[in-house]
Amino acid sequence: MPNWGYSVKDLDPEKTVIASGRDLRISPKAAVEVCRAIRGLTLDDAKRLLEDVIALKRSIPFKRYKKKVAHRRDLQGWYAGRYPVKACKAILRVLENAESNAEFKGLNLERLRVIHAAAQRGPILKRYTPRAFGRATPNFEYLTHVEIALVEF
Repeated sequence: MPNWGYSVKDLDPEKTVIASGRDLRISPKAAVEVCRAIRGLTLDDAKRLLEDVIALKRSIPFKRYKKKVAHRRDLQGWYAGRYPVKACKAILRVLENAESNAEFKGLNLERLRVIHAAAQRGPILKRYTPRAFGRATPNFEYLTHVEIALVEF
C-alpha cells in the first residue's frame, strides 16, 4: 500500500481534519477550478455549491483555464464559467469523507471551514487506438489527486 503525503503542512491535529481522493478519473483542469471555488467556504456552503453545480443551477468560475469558455450570468466579478459535474461529484465525495473524519474526531460540524483544497495531476493511463497505414492515435486518460483540509474556527 502506498504512503501518500499531503501538500499542506503544520496543521493543528486537534482542530483540523484532512481527506484525499487519489487517482480520481476526473479532469485535472476542472478539479483545480472547483477546488479554487470551494477554498475558504464553510462546509455547508461548499457542499451546497457542489450540489448546485451537479444540478446545473450554479456555475464554477474558470479563472485559469478560460480560453473559449462561455460567459455565465450567475457569476459575480468574473465572466467565464462551466458546470464540471463529474469533478464536483468526486470532490463532494472527498468533502463528505473529510466531514466523516471530523465527526469521528468530535469536531463541531457547523463550525468547519475549508482551509485547503488542492488538485494535482496524477498518473496517465496510456492507451493507443490502431489506425490505418501503421499509425496509432493516443487515448490518454489523466488521473487526478484531490486533497481537502477542514478546520474548526
